[in-house]
Amino acid sequence: MSVLLTLILVVQMLSALAMIGLILIQHGKGADMGAAFGSGGSGSLFGATGSANFMSRTTAVLAAVFFVCTLALAYFGNLTPTSSGSVLEGAAVTAPAPVDNSPAAQIPGNATAPKTDNSVPPAVPVK
Repeated sequence: MSVLLTLILVVQMLSALAMIGLILIQHGKGADMGAAFGSGGSGSLFGATGSANFMSRTTAVLAAVFFVCTLALAYFGNLTPTSSGSVLEGAAVTAPAPVDNSPAAQIPGNATAPKTDNSVPPAVPVK
């Protein structure tokens, strides 16, 4: 199953990169007007309008391949068994905050005393 998922992911990535490349090299709709009046783009490899048809069809095929690969990855990604318990069951349990026993904290009315007790290690989640 892992090999199949990797293969689908590779096909999806290649189709996405090819789509990006094809979209970037295509001309817009306004570029056809210049080719009709004898601009330099009319003598291309595919002819005056052949490149637009070829590239737009290739982009559509690559988009379909990308879409099918995305659906396949979503389908196969949901086939893995999951626990039916609550999300909160796997939550980390932390230790309570350390009590500040420094002399400055014991002065009555001194609520803003700086904490100087650095001997207590930070709380570590317990599983």
